[in-house]
Amino acid sequence: MFHARTTVSLLGRCSGVRRYGSGSAPSGLVLQSQSTDVHQNLALEDWIDANVDLQQRGVLLLWRNRPAVVIGRHQNPWTECNLPAMRRAGIPLARRRSGGGTVFHDLGNLNLTFFTSKRAYDRQRNLKVITEALRRLRPGLDVHATDRLDILLNGHLKISGTASRLSRKSSYHHCTLLHSADRSALAAVLRPSCPGIHSNATPSVPSPVANLLDHAPTLQWEELLDALVHQYNTEFGFRAPLTFVDPADESEFPGIGAAAAELRSWDWTFGKTPKFSVQTLLDLRAGEAGGASARLRMEVKNGVIESCELDVPADWLPRRLSGELSGVLVGERFCPYRAAAAVSALLRGEDGERRDRLRRLSDAVVSAMG
Repeated sequence: MFHARTTVSLLGRCSGVRRYGSGSAPSGLVLQSQSTDVHQNLALEDWIDANVDLQQRGVLLLWRNRPAVVIGRHQNPWTECNLPAMRRAGIPLARRRSGGGTVFHDLGNLNLTFFTSKRAYDRQRNLKVITEALRRLRPGLDVHATDRLDILLNGHLKISGTASRLSRKSSYHHCTLLHSADRSALAAVLRPSCPGIHSNATPSVPSPVANLLDHAPTLQWEELLDALVHQYNTEFGFRAPLTFVDPADESEFPGIGAAAAELRSWDWTFGKTPKFSVQTLLDLRAGEAGGASARLRMEVKNGVIESCELDVPADWLPRRLSGELSGVLVGERFCPYRAAAAVSALLRGEDGERRDRLRRLSDAVVSAMG
């Protein structure tokens, strides 16, 4: 974790800014989260956005997470990440409230969130804080922000991605900064789970990435943090010390536990996925020569299966059974565990070869859900 410089009551400092008059000069806060839980840190972003008077105060939040995958507000997790691999590795999925693409977080990745009023929203200026800090630290590093609001190293290696959220009066802009992330884990989890998905969800744009440590091997975390805090204060004319905060502390952040629980929920993480359809071919051979295949068509809304059609050769499995399988899936979550539970009773009602083939078809359908 980062080293704290100062610890104060954030609630008092944040709530107190509402007393400032419109003629008061804006002041700054630089905060560092003690938590490495992705949902707590995303909830902390929302708490600051909702409770700090950003008309009178700029805030920079620095935070890191244990391994996690974070998707944008309008993305489809089944097309963005390898859900089975994440389950095996115990890597959680989180949906943030901002737009943008999917990112892998671990303790080698620094997240920076810049909070301002909507009027002062300026992502290029925020990225300038990062690029200028890196140039001051290591003048030999070739870093620059792009029109897409990424930061590239040596003209083509992405070290920072960006996303933002604008409310009626406030805004926040957050970005990653790859210091020493596990790039093999990143590559393993940022690949699709399910074939044949058709959707209007926002797709991620793959880019070659690099760690700062690969090109500046002596760059330490403490050195990086100090430079970023200094450059933020310099850029915006603040004199804010780095302040340690704990987003698990309800006395400091009333209601934050409920906000984190909502972000952890299936209804938010998967249920907020834009409507999509699935059209894919299922292989039913299971080692048999000359086996069969089936065509699966589904419509999924709010993460729930609205319709399901299975086109299976009638000489391989009676249409009655493939139709019953389709029927028990409608109304269920697009989730392998829920689907497997839904078909278990159907399987108990059959025996012999028909049971074996129905199980094979069921397993193929469940597998197609990631």
